Amino acid sequence: MGRVTDGVRGAGRFFGEVRSELKKSSWPTRSELVESTIVIIICVLLLGAFVGACDKILVAAIELFIR
Repeated sequence: MGRVTDGVRGAGRFFGEVRSELKKSSWPTRSELVESTIVIIICVLLLGAFVGACDKILVAAIELFIR
C-alpha cells in the first residue's frame, strides 16, 4: 500500500511542479500566434512545392534512363 501512496503523491508533486513551470512561461499574444501560424503554413507550402518539383524532375530523369 505504501508504494501506491508514494506513487500518487509523486504524481501530484509532478503535476504541481509542471503547473508552476507553465506559469513562468512567456506565452505569445494572439497576433503573434496568427503571424507565426501564417509563416509556418507558407513555409510548408513552399517546401511541399519544392519537394513535388524535385520528384517530378527525378521521375522524368529516371524514365529517360529506363527507356
